[in-house]
Amino acid sequence: MTTASDLRSGKTHRDENFPVASWIIRPRHRALILAFYNFVRTADDIADHGSLDAQTKLKLLDELEADLLGQGAGQREAVVLRNALAERGLPPRHARDLLTAFRMDVTKLRYEDWDDLIHYCSYSAMPVGRFVLDVHGESTATWPASDAVCAALQINNHLQDCGKDFRELDRVYIPREALARHGASVEELGAPRASAALLSCLHELAGKNEALLREGCSLELQVCDARVACEIAVIQTYARQIVQLLKVRDPLCERVHLSKAAMAGFSLSGIAGAVWRRAIASPAISRSAPGA
Repeated sequence: MTTASDLRSGKTHRDENFPVASWIIRPRHRALILAFYNFVRTADDIADHGSLDAQTKLKLLDELEADLLGQGAGQREAVVLRNALAERGLPPRHARDLLTAFRMDVTKLRYEDWDDLIHYCSYSAMPVGRFVLDVHGESTATWPASDAVCAALQINNHLQDCGKDFRELDRVYIPREALARHGASVEELGAPRASAALLSCLHELAGKNEALLREGCSLELQVCDARVACEIAVIQTYARQIVQLLKVRDPLCERVHLSKAAMAGFSLSGIAGAVWRRAIASPAISRSAPGA
């Protein structure tokens, strides 16, 4: 029997646009975060699989959820995450929300406007940040800022891969309203380079996403754990740099991803900035800590 694991694309946490359970995170949290990542990556690869029909994809996603809830044990990534969550007394709610997003990927190929896209992000991206915050015992008061950051990361990815998503999956996250307002069409996403109208639309969305990213800029100072604050700062630094590329480049024909060397440099600057900002704000952070 083919399992979800057999359908993995080969992409790992080291291939993402942002750090996943990096050395910055406290060692005791890394295994759980990686278990979560592997579950999510498996589900994502199913939803994006090029040779599976929609019915098969939905069946496999249902099996992942059933095994996550203890109703089976056929999908290894689900069982590993289920056990890891049980050891920490954490519920599977965030993983289940992400499965909702992957089902949407199978059944919903177009988005009408910005609000429709943000609704998708509330299932596809926001649960990831909430999960990491829960793992660290952070307050739910941090969720709004985290939601903004995670949605911005997701939309960065949508803009980076807009041509590939259309050509390979007939999936378009660029809102129809934005395309129409600029006089562009969905079909233009399949061209080797963006038309002036499409490029104007994509650059506008990048600017809008930059504003969304700013909504979450306070997150690193809201969390109590200094190491997760540094990880957040690194992620935000990457995201800001990617937004700057997306505001001026054509993602259909130009590079809009960070190189490994650039990511290393931005990691160091992100950590240094977080340490400095938290040192200045340390009295306020101490007062916000649980039990303070």
